[in-house]
Amino acid sequence: MDDAPLKSPPPVKIDKDRQLVILDEEHEDISPDDLKEELPERQPRFVVYSYRYQHDDGRVSYPLCFIFISPVGCKPEQQMMYAGSKNKLVHTAQLTKVFEIRNTEDLTEEWLREKLRFFR
Repeated sequence: MDDAPLKSPPPVKIDKDRQLVILDEEHEDISPDDLKEELPERQPRFVVYSYRYQHDDGRVSYPLCFIFISPVGCKPEQQMMYAGSKNKLVHTAQLTKVFEIRNTEDLTEEWLREKLRFFR
């Protein structure tokens, strides 16, 4: 079986006025390549993404990946809010597959598979 996307928990964003991390949108059966088209161009987001990953030895796992997206051109205030919240969110949710990208175009299946190879 090939790698295939699964239901992905929704991207989350920060409500600046209430200073809360809130759910943004939920996407089902969306590939990383399609997900990047749904993300705002110049606003940071946290994405929690479940992915069907087939290892080189044939095993299949379903890692839950945390992806911090902070595109070039974001307002510095937004970047600081997200960067300052990232570690607390990762720790609270007990996530271990944590990645960061600065360009939404980098969010591809190839990129995600390459990142996950590290965790064999």
